[in-house]
Formats: sequence, structure tokens, C-alpha cells
Amino acid sequence: MRTFKSLNEQEILALAISLEEEDARIYDDFADGLKANYPATAELLKEMRAEEDGHRHRLIELHRQKFGEHIPLIRRQDVKGFVHRTPIWLVRPLGLPAVRKHIEVMELETKRFYERAGRQATDAGIRQLLGDLAEEERRHSHVAEELESAHRTSGALEDEAHTRNRLFVLQVVQPGLAGLMDGSVSTLAPLFAAAFATNNHWETFLVGLAAALGAGISMGFAEALSDDGSLTGRGRPVARGLVCGLMTAVGGLGHTLPYLIPQMKVANAVAVVVVLIELAIISWVRHRYMDTPLTSALFQVVLGGLLVFLTGIIIGSS
Repeated sequence: MRTFKSLNEQEILALAISLEEEDARIYDDFADGLKANYPATAELLKEMRAEEDGHRHRLIELHRQKFGEHIPLIRRQDVKGFVHRTPIWLVRPLGLPAVRKHIEVMELETKRFYERAGRQATDAGIRQLLGDLAEEERRHSHVAEELESAHRTSGALEDEAHTRNRLFVLQVVQPGLAGLMDGSVSTLAPLFAAAFATNNHWETFLVGLAAALGAGISMGFAEALSDDGSLTGRGRPVARGLVCGLMTAVGGLGHTLPYLIPQMKVANAVAVVVVLIELAIISWVRHRYMDTPLTSALFQVVLGGLLVFLTGIIIGSS
């Protein structure tokens, strides 16, 4: 992957063209998925699609003037700093809150891209167009508020509380939830395998402790190295890595600590109760911040945890 600083002006324009093409198609897919239940919102999204097409045409025309007809193929996945997009636009039926939240993040990322690209460009014409597009993308961020009520409004501004909440989700909730899910689920198999294989509370505790801390270190580094936050607004990599690593360790230690109890039957029972509490917390956080239906979140998380739990028991009992 290329770093953003290593891109020249032609590559910046080529990447901008690719981003506008992708965003336009996402708006089109959202409009198609919402037209049955939210026709007014679908029309608004079609207008947004048309605006993104207009941005692309202006970028292509400038590229033609500056660099000729050939546009290099460079996409968001080729450059460090972009957040991975879960393709919710392929889900049917689409939920309006999930679409609104996705568009918020998408427009924030695009705005930050144009702002940084404008600072990096030296050609006056390129700087001017990138600055104009950054301002237009800033206005686009208000579309999320219009989608929330499914009616078109004018002049709505995001207040500071809403902005803080959005950044809190990006910088804390998402990496923390990823860590908690990994720590709570991935450590189940080695912990309960050790419990049933050794029937020794201290050895089981040591296995669980090693699994939890090891997973925390691994997830922390993975999160910190996945995205530098410069384009997505997800905050500093070190802070996100610490949050993710800490929550991973907490998720694993929660059902490990009961094995400080000498009686194995009691320790096993308490550990199972702790696991159920952890899975319930994960499901609630996914429902609260990720717009996942509570029943769906419970089913997915509990099913995954149950499969890992049974894997540990089967291996430990063999």
C-alpha cells in the first residue's frame, strides 16, 4: 500500500476520481434499497449521486487538461489511511439509521481527503478544485440529518454534541468493541480446553491469562497498524490500539479470573455466567452503537461464542 504523502498530483486526482465513482454507486445502491419504504429519501440520495457524478466530471476534465487522457488506476484500498467499509448497501431491507450513520462516516472521510489533498498539491488549479470540493463535501455532511427524519430539510447544522458522539464511535466504540469481541470469544476455546483437560484451577488460570494478554497485545498492534486515522477521523493509531488491546485483554480476563477459585465445579459455573454476561454486553453495544437489531446481535454473538465454547470442551475432554 502507498502512503498518502507519496502520491503525486496526478495520482491524487486519479484517486479522487475513483472515490467519487465509488461514492456515487453507493448512493445509487442506497436509493434503490430505500425507494420502497422511503421514497422521498431515495430521491434525495439520487440527487446526491448526481452531485458526486458532477464532482467526478470536474476532476476528469482537470486531469485531462493537466496530464492527458490516461487516468492511472489507484483506489482507496491501495492507499493507507482509509477505513474499511462494510458493504451494508448490499443488505435488504436497508435500515434508515444504518444508512444515515454510514453516510456520515463516508462524507467525513471524503471531506478530510480533499482537505489534506489540497494542502499537499502545489498546482494552483488543482488546489482550487480540491478546496471547492472539500467545501461541497462539508455541506453534504448535513444530509445525514435529513435522512434521520426521512424528510428534506434546509440549513441544518450538526451540533457539537452530535459531532463528539460520532467521533466517540469511530475512535473508541469501534476498536473497543472489536477487542471485546475477540477477547471474549477467541479465548474461550483454550481456557475451557485447559479446564477440562487438566481439572486444575491454577493451570487453567495461567492458560487463560496467557491467552487474554497475548490476544490483547496482538489486537492492539493490529488495530494501530490498520489505519493512521489521517483521512477517516478515527483518532491516533496508538490510542485506538490501546483501547482495542485493553478491551481484548479485559474480555479474556473476565472469564479467566473465576479460576482463581480452587473448586473446579464452582469455577466452571462462575466462568460460564461471566461468559453469558460478556456476550450480552457485546450484543447491547452492537445494538446501541452499530444499529444492529438486538435479536440479530444476540443470535450472532451467542452462536459464535457457543461454537468456540463447545470446541474447547470437546478438545479438552478428548
